[in-house]
Amino acid sequence: QLQLRQSGGGSVQAGGSLTLSCELFGYSAINYYIGWFRQAPGKEREGVAGFYSGDSSTYYVDSVKGRFTVSQNNAKSTLFLQMNVLKPEETGMYYCEASYGWRELRTVIRGTGHDLQFWGQGNQVNVSA
Repeated sequence: QLQLRQSGGGSVQAGGSLTLSCELFGYSAINYYIGWFRQAPGKEREGVAGFYSGDSSTYYVDSVKGRFTVSQNNAKSTLFLQMNVLKPEETGMYYCEASYGWRELRTVIRGTGHDLQFWGQGNQVNVSA
């Protein structure tokens, strides 16, 4: 059973940066894929970025390309979402979610993430104008 513990988030002015962390517990040698999803008030959840452990590949939606980066620590126990040049419309609750196996990251991130097996508790990100 994979457990995800999120940390980071907070408040920042537009143009600022934040880093979200997603620590994995109960990790085994089985490959997994992770998605970061954003839930803005009154809006449907949307995917932001994805990562596949098998080859460390990543995927980003067009709106965050060049500004957001997914990385992993050397122990492969924690994923990070570095967010730069943040915009007010990117305010929301950010969730780290994972499933074992493989799935095309573009497909994962274009969904809402409700079909992934394991969820983090979420981090609030507030970007003020």
